[in-house]
Amino acid sequence: MDRHKGRGWFIFWCSAPAFLLFIIFMVIPTFNIFRMSLYKWGGFSARRTFIGLGNFRTLFEDMKFLQAFQNTVLLIVVVSVITITLALGYAAILSRIKFKGQNFFRIVFYIPNILSIVIISAVFSAVYDSHNGLLNGILALFKGEGAQPVYWLGNQNIIIYSLAGAMIWQAIGYYMVMYMASMAAIPESLYESAGLEGAGKLTQFFQITLPLIWNNLRTTLTFFIISSINMSFMFVKVMTDGGPDGSTEVFLSYMYKQAYTNSTYGYGMAIGVVIFIFSFALSGIVNLVTRRETLEV
Repeated sequence: MDRHKGRGWFIFWCSAPAFLLFIIFMVIPTFNIFRMSLYKWGGFSARRTFIGLGNFRTLFEDMKFLQAFQNTVLLIVVVSVITITLALGYAAILSRIKFKGQNFFRIVFYIPNILSIVIISAVFSAVYDSHNGLLNGILALFKGEGAQPVYWLGNQNIIIYSLAGAMIWQAIGYYMVMYMASMAAIPESLYESAGLEGAGKLTQFFQITLPLIWNNLRTTLTFFIISSINMSFMFVKVMTDGGPDGSTEVFLSYMYKQAYTNSTYGYGMAIGVVIFIFSFALSGIVNLVTRRETLEV
C-alpha cells in the first residue's frame, strides 16, 4: 500500500510543474481572452466598459472580418489539400522507388522547413516581383518580351493563391518526412505479395500504404489545418500586410490590427474567441470525417 502511495506522490510531483505552467500560460490567458471580449477597451487605459456580446454583434456585421474569414478558410482548404497530397506522393516515391540521388532529394525537400518563414517570405516576394521576379521571367520566355507582367502580389484575384504557393512550398518537406517514417514501418512482404497478385504501384499505394498510415495521416491533417491559421498570419504579415485593400487579411492578421493597431482591444479579443471556437470545431469535424477502423500489420 505504502509503495503504491509513494509512486502516486512521485508521479504527482513530476507532473505538477508542467500542469502549473499549463494553467498559468494556457488556461488563464484563454479565460482572459473570453473575459475581455465582453468589454469595450482600447487596451492601454484603465477605463473599460462592459458591453456583453456587443463586440460579437459588431463582428458578424463587419465585412472586413468576413473577408478575413473567407481568406482563412480558402487557405486552409487549398494549402492543406495540395500540401498533404504532394507530401504523400513524394513520400511514396522516395520510399518505394529506388533511384540514384534518393537521399539528396530527401534533403532538398526538407530544407524549406528549417528556414525561417521571414526568409521564405522574402524569397517568394522576390520570385513574385512584377518586374524582375523569376516567375515573370519564366513566363516572358513563352509570352515574349513585350508581354504585360503578372502582378502576383498586386492583383486581388490571384494574390491569395500566391500566398498559398509559398505556404505549400514551406510545409511539404516536413509532412513528407513524417509519412516516410510511417511507410518505412510497413513490411515489404505485403508489397511483394500484392505484386505477385498483379497489383501495380498505384493500386498498392491505395490498398496497402494509405490504409496502414491512415492514423498518421489523420493526426497530421488535423495538426496542419490548425497550424495553417498561425502560418498564414506570418506569411501575410511579411509579404502583404493584409493588402491590397484587405484582400489578404486572415483571422490573426485582422485580430492583431484590431487589438494592437486600432486600439480596439476588446474587439480584437472577440475575434480571438471566434478563432478559438473555430479551431476546435474544425478539429472535431476533421477527426469525425476521417474516422475509420484502425488497420494493423
